[in-house]
Amino acid sequence: MHIVVCIKQVPDSAQIRVHPVHNTIMRQGVPTIINPYDLFALEEALRLRDKFGGEVTALCMGPMTAEDSLRKALTFGADRAVLLSDRYFAGSDTLATSYALSMALEHIGREFGVPDIVFTGKQTIDGDTAQVGPGIAKRLKYNQLTYISKITEADFEAGTIRVERRAEGGVQVLETKLPVLITMLEATNEMRRGSIESALAAAKAKVHVWNAAAVGIEDLTKCGLRGSPTIVKKVFAPGARSEKAAQLPVDGAPEAIAQAAIDAIFARMPGIETQLFEMAAQPY
Repeated sequence: MHIVVCIKQVPDSAQIRVHPVHNTIMRQGVPTIINPYDLFALEEALRLRDKFGGEVTALCMGPMTAEDSLRKALTFGADRAVLLSDRYFAGSDTLATSYALSMALEHIGREFGVPDIVFTGKQTIDGDTAQVGPGIAKRLKYNQLTYISKITEADFEAGTIRVERRAEGGVQVLETKLPVLITMLEATNEMRRGSIESALAAAKAKVHVWNAAAVGIEDLTKCGLRGSPTIVKKVFAPGARSEKAAQLPVDGAPEAIAQAAIDAIFARMPGIETQLFEMAAQPY
């Protein structure tokens, strides 16, 4: 059995700064932590590994400093760590991130065995979109189980898993075939403490560092800012209007001021006046 947990190194939420041009998180000089939601996913993966055997691989996309978060995952008990790092990934939105991670997961399958389960946290504290996990599942054609509060049964020989999913108005009990991507809710388990032995081993362990070329990404326009249509860029921002707003006199009775505003609107957009009269003529 092979389980992959996607973790993310995020800025401490108390010290987040946003780039004034690209609207992306500015990470320079900001303390970082493992995304708290991802710790619940990591613990659930480790529990399955402890019960059924197999391996847990921690995967992170980010700068080279994200190696610290991967070594923390090794301290908790992950068997392997993979860092996906390349300057072409800078500024990725959820679309570009899910693409890069899905390519990395396919390469993990070629190198270490195809994952039976991919875990992610519910969302990240620096994005709060909850889109990356489902995006990965869509690209890899994995079944997806989101907002999972509990894994009640797993049969790896039969290739099935049963879970409880928190839904509006109650809890859903779902069963699906493997491979599957699962996003774990917060407060679903308690993260274990890493031992001193695990910490010493993690400090010496190899972190596999892959760039875009290593995982088979050839079309770099799908990565980073170029592959991120949801990020507002300065070149696409609307410019200043050449026509200044019209000003109306504010002297006189309120009724006269309102009528002057209505007359100005109708004069500028005569189609609105026609539409209003047509609507008023229609019976209720």
